Amino acid sequence: MIVPNKFSGWVKAGLLGSLAILLYRDALVYLWFKWGVEDFSYGYFILPIALYLAWEKRANLQGTRSVLSWGFLFPLVVGIILFWLGELGGEYATLFLSLWLVSVSLCWLKFGWKKLKTIAFPLVFLLVMFPPPNLVYSNISLWLQLVSSRLGVGLLQWVGVPAYREGNIIDLGFTQLQVVDACSGLRYLFPLVAMGALLAYHYRAGLWKGAVLVVSSIPVTILTNSLRLASVGVLYKFWGANVAQGFFHDFSGWLIFTVSLAILLGELWMLNRVFPIAIRPANADLGIDLLIAPADKVQSVGVLQAILRPPQYVVTAGLLAAMLVIYGNVDFREKVPATKPLRLMPLTVGDWQGSRYSMEPDLIHALNLSDYTLIDYRIPQGQEINVYIAYNESQRKGKSTHSPDSCLPGSGWIFRESGTLDMKVISGADPSMRVKRVYMEKNGVKQIGYYWFPQRGRNLTNMFQLKAYAFWDALTRHRTDGALVRLITPVYEPEKPEDAEARLQEFARRFVPILNEFIPGREVK
Repeated sequence: MIVPNKFSGWVKAGLLGSLAILLYRDALVYLWFKWGVEDFSYGYFILPIALYLAWEKRANLQGTRSVLSWGFLFPLVVGIILFWLGELGGEYATLFLSLWLVSVSLCWLKFGWKKLKTIAFPLVFLLVMFPPPNLVYSNISLWLQLVSSRLGVGLLQWVGVPAYREGNIIDLGFTQLQVVDACSGLRYLFPLVAMGALLAYHYRAGLWKGAVLVVSSIPVTILTNSLRLASVGVLYKFWGANVAQGFFHDFSGWLIFTVSLAILLGELWMLNRVFPIAIRPANADLGIDLLIAPADKVQSVGVLQAILRPPQYVVTAGLLAAMLVIYGNVDFREKVPATKPLRLMPLTVGDWQGSRYSMEPDLIHALNLSDYTLIDYRIPQGQEINVYIAYNESQRKGKSTHSPDSCLPGSGWIFRESGTLDMKVISGADPSMRVKRVYMEKNGVKQIGYYWFPQRGRNLTNMFQLKAYAFWDALTRHRTDGALVRLITPVYEPEKPEDAEARLQEFARRFVPILNEFIPGREVK
């Protein structure tokens, strides 16, 4: 059987694309699910926009000769490595980057390097459709909440509305407004960054102007979101809770995004007025190369010959097929160690007597906890220590322990001091356990807190360590279980902070040996 050479090329491209889709099916399903979340719903539009931008370059593509080389193997091999790291380590962000690199390598294989450079921007633009890692997302969201709420309160006070801020909570006297993740402005930030990049690309007015346009989308988002929060504070007194939910909430969100986009357009106009330059749309040369592009000479080859040549296609198909076979036969299930339920944590620790509390079901679901306990321990003299322990059987693929560095400032606590401390868990011994120490204040109330992350025999003090070791242990032990332990005591008047800290350390020396009975260690029994 004889088939046209051009047709056989697209058949092979379809075959390679199908192998890639099968290989990344779990990541693609999760990506589709994330697009259903309001913060990332813009992801639905990124791929069609990128395809349109590439289609705009069709004249340049047809006028450029495709030259096959082996250079595509570099992004392909890196993508394959990241695939296994992402699957074994359980991190979707790594899988998304792997998917993008493999897609770029397949485009390189199909079109060649010169054509790949022609569609470089659409390919890079595709990165916008992937949600950021949870650690990055949560930190950016918290920062935006705090900045937006601070500016929002400032605007309310400027127009004469009494307002007071505690972290991300705005107190209006007659009611309180909480600036949650949905109101952080993050769901406007990523689309505005994408729009800024599109404007900078479409009007080629210079690299520095494009960079200014993209970077400025961040303060524009903060400003407009602060205006939105301030408007809710002003109108709440007249319309009640309706202004913070339902139609008004959704309408104000669309209005803010439209205003932000108008600001970016105005900024682009101003840049071009102040720094004039010949503006040429990105598709201004559309059709020129098409008229002068030489017609492809149609060739026909046998089916077997079409499949087995050139060797680059054979190598790529073999690599993807081998990965698919290995992926289907590798056991990615974790070894979840047996643990004592935290509800059995004793309420008596030396002279300390505890009272157990429960969290709201919605909060437990949001934190995605496997188990937890929340206890207030008191001694006869009246001093108190709050103990919070959260345990996760798995921290793979979107699941992660939440750090007090995020939740405490969000609830209004200001960290006066923050650092690490080597704490003696056995009296008279050398320092044997490092913990994170915070000295914080809220409305005149002062507290000292210790927290750490027991992770499979290690005691870690920050989220970056947690992520790195979770990834390593997923590869080497098939385990990512871990916990957060937080101990907090108030600084009572008239005692000094060092007195409160001595009390906290004395309690910790008694409590840590008990804790080790509930949190799994290095070895799985």
